[in-house]
Amino acid sequence: MEKADLEVVTPWFQDIEDLARFDRTSRIPFNLAQTEDVWSDAFSPSGSKCKCWFVIESDSGQVLGLAGLEAISPVNRDAVIAMFVEKSARRLGLAIRATALVVDFAFRQLGLNRLTSYYRSDNHISRDLVARIGCQVEGTMRQAWYADGQYHDMLVVGVLREDWMARRLSLANELCPNTIVTFGSSKSAIWSWPPQNDRLE
Repeated sequence: MEKADLEVVTPWFQDIEDLARFDRTSRIPFNLAQTEDVWSDAFSPSGSKCKCWFVIESDSGQVLGLAGLEAISPVNRDAVIAMFVEKSARRLGLAIRATALVVDFAFRQLGLNRLTSYYRSDNHISRDLVARIGCQVEGTMRQAWYADGQYHDMLVVGVLREDWMARRLSLANELCPNTIVTFGSSKSAIWSWPPQNDRLE
């Protein structure tokens, strides 16, 4: 993710309904300057040690979504994973592929052992997404998410490296290879999802 991507991303989070569903801490839509301030540590050398965000782009370079890791802890070897796809690009299979690629990156490249995620109890799309990558529900934080004039429960889920490695091959086989998400423009066979090589170990 580059700072210039924020010009595209900012309007996504001016949709109050999406903002309230995706982000527990933000309720007020931000302008570009405010968005840059919120994301400033993602672009600083010190901030990049504890977070890692990627944009999802089409072949033509259109930014379609975000996927990333927050609160990366080298001591505990864990992080929080988050994902967002712009409305016009939903239901194309991007979210599951980009999430799987970031999960793979977290466990196989960064050496993490655990990923955590959170979602609002009525957000069934997030529920289904994290279940597909092998997350288990670890708890319910009652009335922890206020939006739309009411309190919602918040689900805490987690996936361990061993869970992911047991789930990885079956998930890769479930996804058709017509849509592929990859790191960079080089179409890396190793860093694509679903993987484009025979090495799924």
